[in-house]
Amino acid sequence: MLVVLKFAPLRKLAVIKGVIITPLSVLSNNRGSVMHMLRSDDKIFSEFGEIYFSTVNPGCVKGWHCHSNIIQNFAVPNGIAHFALFDDRENSISKGRVQQCKLGANNYVLLTVPPGIWYGFGALDNKPALVANCISKPFDPSETTKKNLFDPSIPFKWKTALD
Repeated sequence: MLVVLKFAPLRKLAVIKGVIITPLSVLSNNRGSVMHMLRSDDKIFSEFGEIYFSTVNPGCVKGWHCHSNIIQNFAVPNGIAHFALFDDRENSISKGRVQQCKLGANNYVLLTVPPGIWYGFGALDNKPALVANCISKPFDPSETTKKNLFDPSIPFKWKTALD
C-alpha cells in the first residue's frame, strides 16, 4: 500500500526526555560541501554499531518503529524529512508526549533518539529525502518493534490520502 501524505505544519510540542538535537557543521566551497554527522570524540557519541542510509519518497512515511536497545543518530543531508517521535516508555517523565522536527540541508542537525521511543519520518518537498542513521549496535530485528502507520495507540496522525 502506498501512503501519500500531506503534512500539517509543525507545531511546538513538549520535548521527549533523552531526545537530543545537535547542530551540525557544513563546510562549503565552489567545489561542493562536506557535511559532518558524528565523531567518536563527540559528547553525544556512545558506541558504533553500523550506519545505513534510507530514502523516503515525496509525501511518503516510514514508521512506526521502536528499538529496545539501540540509540539512533539521524541526519538528513539531502531533501527534507519530517520526523515524529512518541514516548511510550513506562517510567519516563515524558511518557505520552509527541515531538516533531524537520531535518534537511537547511536545518542540518543530528537527531539522537534513545531506546524505547517510537519514530516515523516522511519526505517533505517534491524530492526524496536521504536519511542517514548511525546506530549504537548492529541492527538486530529481534529488538525492533513495528506498528501500523495508523495505530491508534500513538497520538499522532499523519495527514494522508491513499492511492
